[in-house]
Amino acid sequence: MKFLGKPRSHTAAFLPLCWLLLKILQPGHSLPYDNRYAGDKVIRLTPKSEEEAFALKNIYHQLQVDLWQPSSISHVSEGTVTDVHIPQNASRALLAFLQEAHIQYKVLIEDLQKAVENENSLHTQRKRRSLSDYNYEVYHSLEDIQSWMHHLNQTQPGLVQVFSIGRSYEGRPLFILQLGRKSRAYKRAVWIDCGIHAREWIGPAFCQWFAREALLTYKTDPAMRKMLNHLYFYIMPVFNVDGYHFSWTHDRFWRKTRSRNARFHCRGVDANRNWKVKWCDEGASTHPCDDTYCGPFPESEPEVKAVADFLRKHRKSVRAYLSFHAYAQMLLYPYSYKYATIPNFSCVEFAAHKAVKALRSVHGIRYRYGPASQTLYISSGNSMDWAYKNGIPYAFAFELRDTGQFGFLLPEMLIKPTCTETMLAVKNITMHLLKKCP
Repeated sequence: MKFLGKPRSHTAAFLPLCWLLLKILQPGHSLPYDNRYAGDKVIRLTPKSEEEAFALKNIYHQLQVDLWQPSSISHVSEGTVTDVHIPQNASRALLAFLQEAHIQYKVLIEDLQKAVENENSLHTQRKRRSLSDYNYEVYHSLEDIQSWMHHLNQTQPGLVQVFSIGRSYEGRPLFILQLGRKSRAYKRAVWIDCGIHAREWIGPAFCQWFAREALLTYKTDPAMRKMLNHLYFYIMPVFNVDGYHFSWTHDRFWRKTRSRNARFHCRGVDANRNWKVKWCDEGASTHPCDDTYCGPFPESEPEVKAVADFLRKHRKSVRAYLSFHAYAQMLLYPYSYKYATIPNFSCVEFAAHKAVKALRSVHGIRYRYGPASQTLYISSGNSMDWAYKNGIPYAFAFELRDTGQFGFLLPEMLIKPTCTETMLAVKNITMHLLKKCP
């Protein structure tokens, strides 16, 4: 849709409107977690022109909205699908602005509070069971996940080892689950991490599901037996432990770590913009209050530093790096920070193609795949590019379900189908590792 008025004059008209909106808005949320999203909405817009995109960037910045897709205002451009979480105190103003400017939008979530309450009611109704009855079809708190890891360590000593690679900013241990038949012989390894962004709960759910499936099917599935006999899997179910804990206790949609900044009241760094690969370039922010803040320096976050140190130490054995995010239904590979073809493109592309085909065979869910910069958007300082640049030839990032209907609030009933199909994709990539490239 086109804007009202003359092409050159309407942009200037938006600026006083933005100023007016700021005047009528109250400060942000101060309510407790259990009622902080009352009246909030999630809406979807797709700018039809660069002028619309410019206007939306302007208003998003003024209203300080929470962008769900893409992760940064800088990525909003003509044709870019944008999912926006707008607080109640800004929703009326934003919707009035969109109608005035003839910008089409769709409401994805009418009342975010009710959506969160639906999720929470399941948590509160749940009775605490023993770890032997651990339910993989629900979301678990950090404490539950860490207890579960230690339980596996005790009950599956032949295939599981749990160890810590350091501590988070707030002092929590950074636990890794090592899966694989213990062997003196040199073994290649696959690294898997989940939950680098706190609000993406389906990631940690998948990491737990992967471990369960691996251990359950080791004796009956020849492919899984081959994988665990010939490889080690280093699994980090919750990368961003502080942020994940905070998303359970204070802010369901928190994304970053929880480190403090000496000069700003805003906390946290985007743990997927903090790596030493084109650090703080395009697609990352230098402002501590932004969701894509790159941090004061590369590896400033103890969580990132610990993982980077571990991967540097094991760089000869780790042959694949898999990171799990949400949401978009994509399988991405390098590069993220530039439009260029990786040297082993044909090998990686083939693995991605086979993985996505396998995933689709389960429930018919379609995933797009390709280089991250072209398939998603340009972003610098992320873990996948870093892993690839540091000698890990297979580096992938999954963006799990869905494509926006539920966003970060993927219902628990969709954990099983999501994990079942993703499991097949990961097995495909891993088996590809064990063979020579076609």
